[in-house]
Formats: sequence, structure tokens, C-alpha cells
Amino acid sequence: MSTPFTPDVVQAIKRHMNDDHGDDALLICRGLGGQPEAVSATTADVDAEAIEFVAVVDGRDVTVRVPWSTTLTERAQVRREVVRLYQEACAALGVPARGEH
Repeated sequence: MSTPFTPDVVQAIKRHMNDDHGDDALLICRGLGGQPEAVSATTADVDAEAIEFVAVVDGRDVTVRVPWSTTLTERAQVRREVVRLYQEACAALGVPARGEH
């Protein structure tokens, strides 16, 4: 994994995702991460190529890595990519997406 992000930035992104977007992480794991039976998900890591979650599936932790649409070079891109992943996951699962995140 390569990352343009400092450890502090990665921690801040993880904290924000886990505190404010846990349901979105679960939808992404279910819809795009190949884990449709996941019951929960937490953001575990972020790098230039992907976002990584730990999903609970059948009572066990499963690592789920979902790639970005492009290699990221700055922090502001993370938000756009997470919103895109969320919207794609909702479409894949046939659930309505909320408005702006």
C-alpha cells in the first residue's frame, strides 16, 4: 500500500468514517466489497489506491478492500471517492441514496 497521507490524516479519516459514516461503510462492503452478508463494518485504513474496512461476516472479521476510481494524491479526494462508492453501493443494492454527505 502506498499513501500520500500522513498517519495523522489517516487517523482523522478513519475516525470521521467510523464516527459519522458507519452505515455507509457497511453499504460499501455489502454492495461493492463482495460481502453482502456483512452485519457491520469499520474503516481500517486508507491509502492512495483504496479504502479498507473490517466487516463482520458470519461472526468473523473479514478485511474488505475497495479501490478508488483513481490513485489519490490529496486528502480532499477521499471525500469525493467515498461519496462515489456510497452511491455506487446503493445502486448495486437497490437502496435509495441519501442526499449530500
